[in-house]
Amino acid sequence: MSDAPPSTVVAKLSADDALIVCFSHLRWDFVFQRPQHLMSRFAKARPVIFWEEPLLGEGGPRIETRTCPATGVVVATPVLPAELAEDERDAVLARLLDETVAGRPVRARWYYTPMMLSFSRRLPAACVVYDCMDELANFKFAPPQLRALERELLEAADVVFTGGYSLYEAKRAAHPDIHPFPSSVDREHFAQARTLQHTPEDQASLPGPRLGFYGVIDERMDLELIEAIAQARPDWTLVLVGPVVKIDPASLPRRDNIVYLGGKSYADLPAYLAGWDVALMPFAINESTRFISPTKTPEYLAGGRPVVSTPIVDVVRHYGALSGVRIASDAQTFIAACDAALADSRTPETWLPQVDEALAKLSWDETFRAMGERIGAAIDRKALRTSDITVTLPRAPAIRPASRNKPFDYVVVGAGFAGSVLAERLAAGLDKRVLLVDRRPHIGGNAYDEHNADGVLMHRYGPHIFHTNSEDVAAYLSRFTRWRPYEHRVLAETGRGLLPMPINRTTLNGLYGLDLKSDDEAAAYLASRAEPVANIRTSEDVVISAIGRDLYQRFFQGYTRKQWGLDPSELDKSVTARVPTRTNTDDRYFTDTFQAMPAAGYTRMFEAMVDHPNITVETGVEWDDIRAETVFDHVVYTGPIDDYFDGRYGPLPYRSLKFRHETHDQEWFQSVGTVNYPAEDVPYTRISEYKHMTGQTHRKTTITYEYPSAVGDPYYPIPRPENQALYKRYEALALAEHGVTFVGRLASYRYYNMDQVVGQALATFRRLAERDGRVLRGSEVGSMIAKLPAA
Repeated sequence: MSDAPPSTVVAKLSADDALIVCFSHLRWDFVFQRPQHLMSRFAKARPVIFWEEPLLGEGGPRIETRTCPATGVVVATPVLPAELAEDERDAVLARLLDETVAGRPVRARWYYTPMMLSFSRRLPAACVVYDCMDELANFKFAPPQLRALERELLEAADVVFTGGYSLYEAKRAAHPDIHPFPSSVDREHFAQARTLQHTPEDQASLPGPRLGFYGVIDERMDLELIEAIAQARPDWTLVLVGPVVKIDPASLPRRDNIVYLGGKSYADLPAYLAGWDVALMPFAINESTRFISPTKTPEYLAGGRPVVSTPIVDVVRHYGALSGVRIASDAQTFIAACDAALADSRTPETWLPQVDEALAKLSWDETFRAMGERIGAAIDRKALRTSDITVTLPRAPAIRPASRNKPFDYVVVGAGFAGSVLAERLAAGLDKRVLLVDRRPHIGGNAYDEHNADGVLMHRYGPHIFHTNSEDVAAYLSRFTRWRPYEHRVLAETGRGLLPMPINRTTLNGLYGLDLKSDDEAAAYLASRAEPVANIRTSEDVVISAIGRDLYQRFFQGYTRKQWGLDPSELDKSVTARVPTRTNTDDRYFTDTFQAMPAAGYTRMFEAMVDHPNITVETGVEWDDIRAETVFDHVVYTGPIDDYFDGRYGPLPYRSLKFRHETHDQEWFQSVGTVNYPAEDVPYTRISEYKHMTGQTHRKTTITYEYPSAVGDPYYPIPRPENQALYKRYEALALAEHGVTFVGRLASYRYYNMDQVVGQALATFRRLAERDGRVLRGSEVGSMIAKLPAA
């Protein structure tokens, strides 16, 4: 099923001639699936060699190549003599590979099968990619050495993709940079089935209704189910399109109403689909189908056909809620589902709009683009690891001095997340002239990072770990940075060694010498220690009622007293409610779907964000000076709201931090990014080590001690009722202030995570756009905040 049309999308990769060498167990002309879709698109930007399984032939070992005329992909097929000994095979294949590559630089060694690692592992490449589209070890006739080679490939890979979320969940602990990319769809190609009138000749004479399947017919098919459907409904015609592999054709069910049409080209599939009333996915539920994410699901739906499937996990997860998809687990319910789907086929207007909405963001072009970004990030990260201080992303131009005598549409006060995001959006999204100012001598706010005198990348204002569940926020920031996947882990000094924080089952076992083996056992143990509080008002109430006094005193009481200068009994319940207690062994500090660090640091990300001809940046200046000397129409203020009003009602209380940065002449200082010190007799709250977060390779390491303070820059609003009441008085002044928009942590007197600040800034931009007469809806918003697949 080949001969796909070439894509018009061009890869966002460096403009060189470095190869992609793709090692695939699927032949190029077998069926047009994931490898063909992706390599066709990569071939638009650089040479692609698609390396197939060897064939046996006469004569000496050789490589036969041909160029796919539609895509430009070079297909390389080794031909080996049948008498070649097994122990010589890898050496011969390695020689043929070297001859084919001919010394050209290789951008990526891209594997669909670990089996080809045995002869290709020594081929130099900027990046090693493992696109694990299936759990091949579970397939029929899987080679016994496959699992060992896969472990080696996972160790060697710079980035790993999976063909679906189930497979991602099974393998995510096996690699630090692994990403799920479920099967996508060429919507335009398969949408032809909705309007095509011509039916292929070998299908045209088949009586209806027709229920069809296309794809490989192998051990993943439930042949007994197909037999049962045909027997129960002799008036239905079951059309099976595709090659039969790995199973004996004699084992296929044979009835007058079961028709096997053999393999067809990718170009012809919409025509066959157009002739069906219902599309089938009669997969067996076994080890070979445990992790599959069938490409045909979105293809069938794009073709406008209702789908009936057995309960494949990723089908249920991604499509089970659509009214055009029915899931059935046995023959009786499957047949009933087909009856219902036949009724659906007569009223497509009732379910197709929902399907089209679900497929709107699904495309091979988008999958290809996102994979290209991940590969670029992996290459940048590798370059960072091989140099002590090299930063691989291009630096934005230096900050320019302001020309205050020219008028500005907006003055944005504060160049942290809130201010920088709004400056960029107003300049790029609404074509406004923006003056961005900050009292500090740099942009980036508290997220500012820098290489210190020893060349270690560190955060001047303490560790900042990015995490979010918002695809919009991740997609927006991804315009200005590549990412290094990073999941933060924290240990706490308990007096009985370092144990995971937040408290989990490992913490309990280590602290009390227990052997809790399940979530239920851990939950029961915590319940036995809990001391219920009738009216939960304070942070102390939250913790004691959930886990008891001993854990409260070991982990929370001293830390909170140091951090806030108040006992937990004096603080709002929201403070400790932010820190969960777990009954499993998950030792990640955050559980968000997207957790990563900017590959070249936060400062580089901010520089890229504000590098726009409509933005003028000035640092090291006070707002009062700007206000007196600048002509502008509107102010976006991200500083302390009480400062803006000159402290009219008195200062809003904050806690601050002091930092002690140390660089040690050793590779590592501690085993995780952060270690907490809850004991009150220790003056600092935590020690953080930046190389864990940045991924930098350096012979030295920099750490930071954090000391909470009552004076200094405002960091944390103190959550007490009287402070919130005071803020409300300032908020009333802000609401009445003409020509000023207040946004961000300090202007809102709330402790927001970084992603929440970005989300608030993007929402504020939409309101400002509406005030400007621009109502952003639908595709216009989508064009401004490009969607990114989940991490």
